[in-house]
Amino acid sequence: MAQGQPNYTMSKMLRASAEAYGPSDAVVFPDDRRSYDELYRAARAWAKGFVAAGVKPGEHVGILLPTRIDFFEILFGIMMAGGVAVPVNARYQSGELRYLVADADLVMLVTTGRVAENVDFAERLQAAFPDLAEGQDSGSLALADAPDLRQVICLDPPCQSGLTSPDTILAAGRAISDEEIDRRIDAIKDEDVAMILYTSGTTANPKGALISHRGQVANSRNLGTRYEVTSEDKVWSPLPIYHIAGILPMTMILDRGGAYMTVPHFDAGVALDMLDREKGTIAYPSFVTIMQDLITHEKFEQTDLSSLRVMNSNFAVQPAWIKEAVAKAMPDTIQVGTYGLTEGAGTVSTSRLDDSYEIRTGRCGKPLQEWEIRIVDPETGQDCGAGQKGEIVLRGPNMLKGYYKAPDKTAEAIRDGWFYTGDIGSVDADGNVMFHGRTKDMLKVGGENVAAAEIESHLQTHPAVKLAQVVGIPDPRYSEVPVAFIELAAGKNCEEDELIDHCRGFLAGFKVPRSVHFVREWPMSTSKIQKFKLREELLAQRDQTAAG
Repeated sequence: MAQGQPNYTMSKMLRASAEAYGPSDAVVFPDDRRSYDELYRAARAWAKGFVAAGVKPGEHVGILLPTRIDFFEILFGIMMAGGVAVPVNARYQSGELRYLVADADLVMLVTTGRVAENVDFAERLQAAFPDLAEGQDSGSLALADAPDLRQVICLDPPCQSGLTSPDTILAAGRAISDEEIDRRIDAIKDEDVAMILYTSGTTANPKGALISHRGQVANSRNLGTRYEVTSEDKVWSPLPIYHIAGILPMTMILDRGGAYMTVPHFDAGVALDMLDREKGTIAYPSFVTIMQDLITHEKFEQTDLSSLRVMNSNFAVQPAWIKEAVAKAMPDTIQVGTYGLTEGAGTVSTSRLDDSYEIRTGRCGKPLQEWEIRIVDPETGQDCGAGQKGEIVLRGPNMLKGYYKAPDKTAEAIRDGWFYTGDIGSVDADGNVMFHGRTKDMLKVGGENVAAAEIESHLQTHPAVKLAQVVGIPDPRYSEVPVAFIELAAGKNCEEDELIDHCRGFLAGFKVPRSVHFVREWPMSTSKIQKFKLREELLAQRDQTAAG
């Protein structure tokens, strides 16, 4: 969308951008691309199909797909039909799917079959809903555990019985007039819910954050203003499009008429080739695991990254060696730090481009326009002073409207108009935000509060450590003690005692890990390491040892 137009819904935003930038690239994949005209026409075709299938304004339609071009078409198609889009984490297994489909009251779900070895979404659905294939009418399902789910669309044949082909949906949609789609687009209000985004699995059941059209469009637009984004920019993001960290930069650049570049699944070599070939100008790798894979890839030093003017590298929460490697390889790129979360429609604070290098790489930036941030003592509820650590509390028109069907969780998180994030942070005297970890990442060791992030940061100064994660386990004397999980850097070796000694003398004794465990692969949600799984596995091993 051209800058300055006051459209605050996702559908109107894309319509305006298609009118202004029609033939320009909107979405670019390594081997495919769509112009604004093509994306908009395809989204309208899907909208007609959803209307023909009976989707009413305000009803919920899920998308269970990996990142692919038609994901974008379907996402906007749902919203153009007046529906609420529910992107589903593609990592979810049958139990999680059963929960989400029912909890979100989905009336329709768009998915596919096998996409890779051991990845078959139709099979997962079958396991989640065993009665799906029991002679069901594909146009009018009747599932015991998902009574609202009327139809499942399977994009790629072959698909088992009970699922509907996209040709059936799109063909029926041809009977729907363009006037009906425009009427639905125009009827959507800024404050209407655009998406329900289920927060990634660090709790027993994920929560569905209600994100409004205004929240997503305005927050993305404010981010574009901070980064001085224009229609000439090409934003590269390897993050899944069903995740807020993918949706945010996608919306930001489609609002400005530039190109959104992404990949079906993250592969460092493919990503570096794409950045070189397409000459991306803004990169959004964001997370430590992605940054590490890019920098340690054999192609990194040979890749021409000179076109990148801005990179969301978030060095303030990365190991120091990553910062040094990127600074050497990309001396002219403006590195920025960010703090954000699903409930904030993505980024809440980020660097200003004219901030000093030290501030941009040592902090998580200043609040975006429309956000207010406080740091509150979690025990007293009093505001903390400059530089003091406490819970990050947010307020602004772009935050979530609440959690779907969870009034207790909503009331717990949103108090007097402020959203209590559960994150530990600080704000310095100049207004720069710093993230220090989750409140749930706070250990209580013999009465002392210990931030896991503090121990992790020090462990990562050891040359053999690629990534460290610290969790607390029960202890009869101290209530809880820290243990560390370590991924070693390529070609490096290290023993448990050496890492424990590395902490002794630098950290207070109660902060030193009691044990160190080496891992090669982390249990992941969409983009975050699931610490609770590390803890559960360790406790299970300890119980087995005790029983033996």
